[in-house]
Amino acid sequence: MTAEPVIELRNVSLTLGDGASKVHVLKGIDLDVAAGETVGIVGPSGSGKSTLLMVLAGLERVDAGSVTIAGRRLDGLSEDEVAVFRGRTIGIVFQSFHLIPNMTALENVAVPLELAGHADPFGAAAQELAAVGLAERVTHYPGELSGGEQQRVAIARALAPSPRILIADEPTGNLDQTTGRQIADLLFAKAAERGTTLVLVTHDPSLAARCSRQVAMRSGRIEAGARPEAGPA
Repeated sequence: MTAEPVIELRNVSLTLGDGASKVHVLKGIDLDVAAGETVGIVGPSGSGKSTLLMVLAGLERVDAGSVTIAGRRLDGLSEDEVAVFRGRTIGIVFQSFHLIPNMTALENVAVPLELAGHADPFGAAAQELAAVGLAERVTHYPGELSGGEQQRVAIARALAPSPRILIADEPTGNLDQTTGRQIADLLFAKAAERGTTLVLVTHDPSLAARCSRQVAMRSGRIEAGARPEAGPA
């Protein structure tokens, strides 16, 4: 029995820029991702990988086609409705961490929980930091943490609201090989432990190979792996 799709894109197109700088970034994208699946999006620079992730997260509006995430059509929602939906449903991990520099690790993780109206945002944030191995670093600011520790904070922040989908854009791109492998281990372990769907963009073949499926992009189009295969491999 095939798991229900948690991500459904139909004939999605997106153009960015104006005039001479106009670029057709996504061209007729069809993509299904099943609940609990791990998908690696691969392809050369400029192929549209990161833009596709931003569409999945509701951070970029499409020009045409439909974007359905966890049963909800995003293309028909207002910006505010998308923001509320994203806060509950989608966790995002960026290559450059995107932590708030004047907030401690604990405060950074508590922010999305506070926005979601969590009853005990700081207690929950402390639990999430402990779960990624940072119980002793909760009062440290991003500038006092290593790159690997900052990415662990970012992962804790993304997972704190218990999203159905975790999106990661080059999550190991700013880290050395050993630290990157540790972060990859953490991402896959947490996704598996919580049954979270993981979609990541990476240039690292070894990271992509850990996913249950790879989706190859070139020039704004998907080349292969767009839909889950029916039946056993």
